[in-house]
Amino acid sequence: MKPSILLLFSWISFCALLPLTNGEEKRIPQEKLLVVTVATKETDGFGRFLRSAKHFNYTVKVLGRGQKWKGGDYLSAPGGGQKVRLLKEALQKMNSEDQIILFIDSYDVVFASGPKELLRKFQQAKHKVVFSSESLIWPDRHLEDKHPHVREGNRFLGSGGFIGYLPNIKEMVANWTGEDSDSDQLFFTKIYIDPAKKKSLNITVDNKCRLFQNLHGALDEVVLKFEDSRVRARNVLYNTLPVIIHGNGPTKLQINYLGNYIPNTWTFETGYNVHWEDRRSFADMKESEYPVVVISIFIQQPTPFVTVFFERLLKLQYPKNRLKLFIFNQVAHHEHQVNSFLKDHGSLYLDIKSISPEEEMDATAARDLVVDMCRKDKDCDYFFSLDIEVVLKNQDTLQILIKQNLPIVAPMITRTGRLWSNFWGALSGDGYYARSEDYVDIVQGRRIGVWNVPYVSNVFLVKASLLRSELKDYKLFTSDSLDPDMAFCHTVRNKGIFMYVTNMHTFGRILSTENYQTSHLHNDLWQIFENPVDWQERYINENYTRIIRDKLIETPCPDVYWFPVFSEVACNHIIEEMEHFGKWSGGGNVDTRIQGGYENVPTIDIHMNQINFEREWQKFLVEYVAPITEKMYPGYYTKAQFDLAFVVRYKPDEQPSLRPHHDASTFTINIALNEVGLDYQGGGCKFLRYNCSVDAPRKGWALMHPGRLTHYHEGLPTTAGVRYIVVSFVDP
Repeated sequence: MKPSILLLFSWISFCALLPLTNGEEKRIPQEKLLVVTVATKETDGFGRFLRSAKHFNYTVKVLGRGQKWKGGDYLSAPGGGQKVRLLKEALQKMNSEDQIILFIDSYDVVFASGPKELLRKFQQAKHKVVFSSESLIWPDRHLEDKHPHVREGNRFLGSGGFIGYLPNIKEMVANWTGEDSDSDQLFFTKIYIDPAKKKSLNITVDNKCRLFQNLHGALDEVVLKFEDSRVRARNVLYNTLPVIIHGNGPTKLQINYLGNYIPNTWTFETGYNVHWEDRRSFADMKESEYPVVVISIFIQQPTPFVTVFFERLLKLQYPKNRLKLFIFNQVAHHEHQVNSFLKDHGSLYLDIKSISPEEEMDATAARDLVVDMCRKDKDCDYFFSLDIEVVLKNQDTLQILIKQNLPIVAPMITRTGRLWSNFWGALSGDGYYARSEDYVDIVQGRRIGVWNVPYVSNVFLVKASLLRSELKDYKLFTSDSLDPDMAFCHTVRNKGIFMYVTNMHTFGRILSTENYQTSHLHNDLWQIFENPVDWQERYINENYTRIIRDKLIETPCPDVYWFPVFSEVACNHIIEEMEHFGKWSGGGNVDTRIQGGYENVPTIDIHMNQINFEREWQKFLVEYVAPITEKMYPGYYTKAQFDLAFVVRYKPDEQPSLRPHHDASTFTINIALNEVGLDYQGGGCKFLRYNCSVDAPRKGWALMHPGRLTHYHEGLPTTAGVRYIVVSFVDP
């Protein structure tokens, strides 16, 4: 072996035997770390804190459980001395010299990383005690000049989190003699700005937020960082990844937002990852054991599709003998629909209470009343608020929400074609709507989960136990300055209660009530613009969407196409609307309703424009007839312009048939509105050139055929009953 190699080997061996230098300080074992926190109540925030601690395997000691909080409301005034007293008492029972204590708040704190990283960063700070830092001084601004200046970072101490060796922290709190309502922040600040005590205890602050991130005064500095199936909070000002995130002061909503992601609640790789351990199950539960739910239904303005709302309510998959209904109706127009539902189905439910417009009760008072009814009813387990404009398509909604076992949870519903929903992702400075960064992704389903949000409305579930404990105030919905829903959510937020919205399932949507008129018999017919999806579900044949795929279009005669388009309800409503209008033509040639005032082939009819339905009718033709036309007549495209659209009535003693004729159209649509054999006898349409007849038109099915040249046709005699058809002459 060469001498140089031998010398190098000896040097390496010698270095291996040397003790670690200060720069290579031995790592603190994770088992030496104890997290200590104070929680007199097990709030939603405390539960979140424990879940994040468990995720990273922190050992947590909770002080003050079950005790009355006497530390004041230090959101608005100094307080928190009770925490120092409890810490002092707890530390007196601990003796290990190398024990590391992490003392932090819990209601508004989440862990973003584990003990290993925390201890490494603590050691790198090279002090025995490290406090969180803040850019704002609190509670005594007069002490600002006494704080040590730093080259970069936050100057001021934050008492919501600190880490250190047991002997040093013990010594630090040993002189606490204050009241529970005194300021812990001021106590620790005075120690920190005392040069002798600071040096003796070896205290520093985490200036660049490597360990602790206080959000107050730093909201613009903190962003989410998604990495490798986990989420961190990144301080962009100092380019650090804090281990502990604290929503101190007025930043509760911001920590709630961050807590929707940190540490791995939702990630791009795995999506939503929370598995609530205390979820409710209905698996082994008899129907008689299901929780009792008070469903409150609020009708506060004229609303379309109210009949459909009650039909869906009946289909809700939940034992009706475990449901109590409270129906508040302020709209006289809807009284017959409410009364009809109660008359036909009210006996199915455990209990019914209805308030009509005649009682002149205020909507806010009604909401307070029904909540109090649930609160005082020992059998009530849940309160389910449901506004009439909510389209609850998911029949399992109630069970899904109850299974979540959350204090307040709403199913996400949206307005078709818009970003409007029944929750807010953030609040503005004055407490109104603000759009959170993830709002659009949640509404459009790109992020799926259960989200902690500051506001829910229209439809939500509340635990009755909450109404009997934290939400005892009778006037939960009453405010001099806020709408009822905002007043409720404001109270809930101030109590530290979490509200959630879930988009884990598709629940439904919310109707637009704008421009809803009540001047017709069946006003829902006019909703094709405002609520097109609901209009289609109500009035378009259930098989319409299968027409092309399943080849449902029939050809009973040459170039005559027959396909389903209207639902039975649509047919009935159009007939009833026309009969309600009642101004049928006389069937003569003179007709002032049309251009020129003369009709060659008159019928007894009512035109669509007589009931102000022409815009809606053209929209129907464009959406549901034009696509079939373009499919069956290749190369022909139509904007569905029409001169005439009308409902014809055939009766044996009035006008039983129609003589042979050509239609004044490029093509004609003829839709049967009632059923042969049941509503009338005879009838039909014969195409003379082809000697071909459609003798038994199907209700809701459309005949589509060319108009002017090739399809000379006649209306066959109706021999009994009354036959109705709707006819439209369509041009490009």
